[in-house]
Amino acid sequence: MNLSGNNTEAQAVIDVAQAAAAPVALEPGKVHVVALGRGEFRQVDLTGNEYRDTPKAKSGTTVVRDVDSFLAYFDKHSDESSEVYADVEARTVTAVLDAHAAGAPRWGRHRLQLQLRETAAWRAWIGADNQLMPQERFAEFIEDNLVDLVEPTAATMLELAESFEVTTSAEFQSSQRLDSGARKFSYVEEQTGKAGHKGDITIPATLTLALSPFEGSEPYKVIARFKYRLDKAKGALSLGFKIERPGDILTAAFEDLRTLIDTGVPEEIAVLNGAPLR
Repeated sequence: MNLSGNNTEAQAVIDVAQAAAAPVALEPGKVHVVALGRGEFRQVDLTGNEYRDTPKAKSGTTVVRDVDSFLAYFDKHSDESSEVYADVEARTVTAVLDAHAAGAPRWGRHRLQLQLRETAAWRAWIGADNQLMPQERFAEFIEDNLVDLVEPTAATMLELAESFEVTTSAEFQSSQRLDSGARKFSYVEEQTGKAGHKGDITIPATLTLALSPFEGSEPYKVIARFKYRLDKAKGALSLGFKIERPGDILTAAFEDLRTLIDTGVPEEIAVLNGAPLR
């Protein structure tokens, strides 16, 4: 008995039958095994999202820039098992919207993150922090940022800035600390054929600013101490300021935003200190 011949004939019959059969559409969302003929088969995986009318599950990370946007997205997509993490070092708040439920694991692939951006005003003052500048440059900086000043008033500081601008050619000779903490600088302006014109300029010990560290945050009281360097050999005066503990101001602003989120999410969802696993 020729088994080999019989097998060949049987396979030929199968191939003819398969060739004659009408094609059948494969159902998305499943794994199929398709016969190719001559005893060959192929596995076809149609479980991917590209084969579905809608995704099987929500995924991806949405980035927002303020608390209102965070709460709006969270309210739309969260459930009772969603989790929220606040990372004070990274200054981000991350929600895992499909976090593990108490009795069932979930993917944790759908996330929302608040990424804070510093305001232009904050960046301007921090960028000039602890830097001594020539009189003219310092005056220009003050004029450009008058809106942030609380004490002394903007008008007072504008007058001071103008005083520095008109004395750029003067020779500064001495400085004196006053009882108020302010400092008085004495100068002489050289005039051709005449005795030099003498004068003085008094600057306050500190500046009080109102700055919003992050976009969408409230303004905070910021104290900046005046700094100076008097080069008596050249009669040159350099001016600047040092902001007191700027890191603490950023932390306070972040914590206030975290509190707003904690208040805005459902009571049963706590805002945890830290960051979720990747």
